[in-house]
Amino acid sequence: MAKKVKYYFDTESLAYRKIKTKKSKKIAYVALFLLASALFGFVCFVLFMNVPFLETPRDKIQGREIETMKLNYAILNKEIDQLNDAMAALEDRDDNLYRAYFNSSPIPLEKRKEGISKKRYKELEGFNNSDLVINTTKRIDVLKKQLAIQSKSLDQILVLAKAKDKLLSAIPAIQPVKNEDLTRMASGFGYRSDPFTKARKMHQGMDFTAANGTPIYATGDGVVKNADNSLSGYGNHIEITHGFGYLTLYAHLSKYNVRPGQQVKRGDVIGFVGSTGRSQAAHLHYEVHKDGQPVNPINFYYGTISAEEYVVIAKLANQENQSLD
Repeated sequence: MAKKVKYYFDTESLAYRKIKTKKSKKIAYVALFLLASALFGFVCFVLFMNVPFLETPRDKIQGREIETMKLNYAILNKEIDQLNDAMAALEDRDDNLYRAYFNSSPIPLEKRKEGISKKRYKELEGFNNSDLVINTTKRIDVLKKQLAIQSKSLDQILVLAKAKDKLLSAIPAIQPVKNEDLTRMASGFGYRSDPFTKARKMHQGMDFTAANGTPIYATGDGVVKNADNSLSGYGNHIEITHGFGYLTLYAHLSKYNVRPGQQVKRGDVIGFVGSTGRSQAAHLHYEVHKDGQPVNPINFYYGTISAEEYVVIAKLANQENQSLD
């Protein structure tokens, strides 16, 4: 096809003359065309990369895989919810049934719910779905830790179950002085008036008044830890370790009937009532300790007294009177 030739009318010569395009203009036209083409191509590329309907087959496959992953994580989190409910029920039975039955302290809540270092999840940061992956991974790690703690707890419960008979024999379950030998139950556990200073102070045991030389009985199976007068104010006293966190103390004795290291059974005569040490009259001062803390002995007399006798003793023990030591 022949190239078009353009003319213009020259008014001076009253004739048509051929239009001649300057070379510089031709170059400018070509450069403008190329720039426009490049700009158009860039716009098309951006649209191609960002508009969904221009996805490549590979992009579509990856998109489906991401959606499938999100669905699987959602299902996994629902299963974790169910496992957490089951774990909570197991922990509740462990603390309030198994451990209560064996008189063992529950596992502290802060230990069960102890957190996990965030540094463990650094490698999972920086991705589009990092929050979902990190949160799910963290929930699994917490559940695994709770399972490990619960597994150890059940191992302990199993040991306690195997030692049930030993535990029941070790618990201080009788009065250290028989009812028929008592003159009266002088003072109970709690704040009482000190007989020497008259100041109100904590009385960590119970005082049983009885005649000098009245037999004193071990309240549970155990081993004699001390039989001496090494504790200030207690005079001649005996300490028995029973295991399972229990210890009993018998003070102001007139005489011992056991020696340190000796095995004793519940009901064995271990000594005799006296008035040694910081004492105003013949009586037995008796204490029960659990895990190093003094507890009210009246809660451990279920082996020898009736419900009616317990009510009477509890009423007398709760009177805030003057102790004998």
